Amino acid sequence: MKAFEKNIRKVEPYVPGEQPQRKVIKLNTNENPYPPAPGVSEALLSMDMERLRLYPDPTAGNLVHTLAEYYGVKDEQVFVGVGSDDVLAMCFLTFFNSDKPILFPDITYSFYKVWAELYRIPYECPKLDDEFRIVKEDYYKENGGIIFANPNAPTGIYEGLNFVEDIVEHNQDVIVIVDEAYIDFAGKSAIELVDKYENLLVVQTYSKSRSMAGMRIGYAIGNPLLIKYLNDAKYSFNSYTMNQTSLVCGVESLKDKAYFEEQVQKIVDTREWTKKALASLDFKFPDSQTNFILASHPKCSAKELFEALKEADIFVRYLSGERIKNYLRITVGTQEEMQMLIEFIKNYIGKGA
Repeated sequence: MKAFEKNIRKVEPYVPGEQPQRKVIKLNTNENPYPPAPGVSEALLSMDMERLRLYPDPTAGNLVHTLAEYYGVKDEQVFVGVGSDDVLAMCFLTFFNSDKPILFPDITYSFYKVWAELYRIPYECPKLDDEFRIVKEDYYKENGGIIFANPNAPTGIYEGLNFVEDIVEHNQDVIVIVDEAYIDFAGKSAIELVDKYENLLVVQTYSKSRSMAGMRIGYAIGNPLLIKYLNDAKYSFNSYTMNQTSLVCGVESLKDKAYFEEQVQKIVDTREWTKKALASLDFKFPDSQTNFILASHPKCSAKELFEALKEADIFVRYLSGERIKNYLRITVGTQEEMQMLIEFIKNYIGKGA
């Protein structure tokens, strides 16, 4: 080791899903298979290019106001960032500064552990039960903060509002963050609880249900004091986080509720069809309420199936975690894409023609 390396912060980074540069059936990164709302394209085409020479509004005021109106909260209850990853990273930096460990599940979004280690935050990971569900009683103990995804990833399991509220009620002396990247495919959002609990922060994203992963828009909703602390940290780090085009397109996406609901329903319908098709092939999986399915076959190696699918230009995600090492996470694509996936698997395991 060179002398200067002793003072370098070293972490094991998050590994994102592969982004192939050729046409494939891409079911590995939970992107939406349908385009954004038509108004987004129109906004891009009509955008005044003169605006690109100027810095964007550091407050992201128009986007913040539109999000606040959409969710029925005040402007000062909304924080925006460059995708929910940026928002969550800022939350870790701002709120998790206790000597006590923060808590998050052992099977969840793997970036949580990366941020904890990057910012040198102590953490503990209570185990999901045998059905991959969060055990809420594990979060009653003393801690320095809590974060959990609902629906959880990569399990896809959604817990109802009463379950979420129970965890918040037992932890009112620390910040509780609910990561709702997939909530639009599931059920009620914990945003309903933010006016009741001043320590609750709910984080969502445009990357999944709104088909705008490439625009990088995420946001948090909570008590105005928490939002102030987030903005104070953000302005001390990078004032101009949101670019001009994302700000404009983020507003337009929220205006077409009918299109949004139609696309979400298409994905939900295809997800339920895919569940039935996988079950008929003896796959086992938690009851996903997201736009992906975490599936395992009792007689088929997940790693070998992953490689075979990839060879056929069908990309899914192989997860090598100890408790899920024989599982594949399969994004829900179009109906046609999922039919092609199922046909390949049928042939691969010998149940097809």
